[in-house]
Amino acid sequence: MFVLVTRVNARTKLLDAAISVIRAQGYAATSVDDLCRAAGVTKGAFFHYFASKDEMAVAVAEHWTTITVPLFEGAPYHQPINPAERVLAYVAFRKAILTGTAIPDFTCLAGTMVQETYNTHPDIRDACGASIVGHAETLIPDIQAALDTAGQSGISARSLAIFTQSTLQGAFVLAKATNNPAVAADCCDHLTRYLKLIFASEQKA
Repeated sequence: MFVLVTRVNARTKLLDAAISVIRAQGYAATSVDDLCRAAGVTKGAFFHYFASKDEMAVAVAEHWTTITVPLFEGAPYHQPINPAERVLAYVAFRKAILTGTAIPDFTCLAGTMVQETYNTHPDIRDACGASIVGHAETLIPDIQAALDTAGQSGISARSLAIFTQSTLQGAFVLAKATNNPAVAADCCDHLTRYLKLIFASEQKA
């Protein structure tokens, strides 16, 4: 049997480490030394790939998107035939991620960084925004189909997708503020109730 051994380069190690460290302690509190230590690489390696911590932050927001897209694309919430059930299954999937997981491990890297950088680092803000909004937009087709079936012509599918994402991001902030993941789980339950009300016509059919 042949075993394929792949080598992860220092850049990827740094980006992976940045996801963990920044989610745990925030962007401002994270130093280049912290990242190098967590990645097991030298400071020289860091500056070989990135001119600064800010440049790395833009790259890590993009890296976050790259590694989370397959997670959501392969998630079971795509399986229901009914579009409203797919949207509700998405929220259930997000809630399930909270279970048995430490707060830094279920929070969003992009959401964490943008709270600290939105007014001072526009490049980081824009990279984080592209990640958050880009993910929200993946929900639009299912939301639109659910709205159409329910006869809800006055609601924007894109706006509802953004609202869904904002609820989740806010839930992460409150979980941090209270040091209690159950708060985020409750927010998911309230979001589910709201979506069921919007899709009520379809749910009764």
